[in-house]
Amino acid sequence: MPPAVLALTAGAFGIGTTEFVIMGLLLQVAASLHVSVAAAGLLISGYALGVAVGAPLLTLATRHLPRKTVLLALMAIFTVGNVACAVAPTYELLMAARVLTSLAHGTFFGVGSVVATSLVRPDRRASAIATMFTGLTVATLLGVPAGAWIGLWLGWRAAFWAVAIVGVLALAVLAWFVPHDVGADEPPSEMARELAVLWDRQVQLGLIMTVLGFAGLFTVYTYVQPILTRISGFSVAAVSPILLVFGAGLAFGNVAGGKLADRNAARALVVTLALLGFVLLFCAVAIWGKASAVLAIGLLGAASFATVAPLQLWVLHKAGPAGRTLASSLNIAAFNLGNALGAWLGGVTIAHGPGLAALPFAGAGVTALGLIIALWGLRLDRAAPAAATA
Repeated sequence: MPPAVLALTAGAFGIGTTEFVIMGLLLQVAASLHVSVAAAGLLISGYALGVAVGAPLLTLATRHLPRKTVLLALMAIFTVGNVACAVAPTYELLMAARVLTSLAHGTFFGVGSVVATSLVRPDRRASAIATMFTGLTVATLLGVPAGAWIGLWLGWRAAFWAVAIVGVLALAVLAWFVPHDVGADEPPSEMARELAVLWDRQVQLGLIMTVLGFAGLFTVYTYVQPILTRISGFSVAAVSPILLVFGAGLAFGNVAGGKLADRNAARALVVTLALLGFVLLFCAVAIWGKASAVLAIGLLGAASFATVAPLQLWVLHKAGPAGRTLASSLNIAAFNLGNALGAWLGGVTIAHGPGLAALPFAGAGVTALGLIIALWGLRLDRAAPAAATA
């Protein structure tokens, strides 16, 4: 892969760390700010909703700017937002700081996906996307467990200071390696042509698949710390090493999903969503034993991120050249809308439903809806050429 794609991976690592690090700090944040665990989980939903709103707006607002300038500005916002998280004295201000940080997320991954695919051959585009998203997997493999460990020994605020330092380093790497003229040969389309993707049925279905697939994951993963401590019987100190297993699964699944999508994107989409649903059902049984819980966490990581490249490639392909930057950002927003929906559904299941043990069933049900949408989209895809021929 070109060095510029690896630089994008470094930026993805920083952003991925700040998104997920709080999942290993929920109990500490809740105790420190005197809120419930469910309320602390809403800090994840707030971030995700900020991505969902900020991604399309910032993408359209920055469409005439050089892509490297956009990436650097977004990374600067990310760094400042994490400093604000580290010093926030109240729950409300922490929520506001999380939302500020989230504004950089969707557009960074949206623009980054387009930049990554423009730097490689057409038959390597899914792998280029997967390579950039490897930053997220490494963030989960190393960044999130490290953040949980720092939070355990130095306090949750120290974890956000550490993420801010990562942001500064990522900013330097992007400035050095990403070409200044990247995307210069692709002038922005007219606003109306870009916005037309919002009414494209196949793009809409792709976004819904993404929301539902990742809502299934985050219904469970948002509350992984209390699940492991209160059901599986692990100590709080054991959560950080177990998150390493989840991260290893992400790394494997991300690469595998990219390779599958390069060979047959449609088949990869169906297979990976179905696999995620089955793994979530397995989690419902596995979390009651320590060894099986660790296995389930690793499989959950692999199955969830195997869907990333197929889902992102679907919307890029369906949007076409004129709308792919906006569609790419919208799909990142959809990932995070799924994050928010999953965190909310998990919180409702805990507070007003059957409780922690039922989270995998709720997640599997949502993912099954995403699989149904995927099958419908593929059926429409096959029907379109037949209708044109007729």
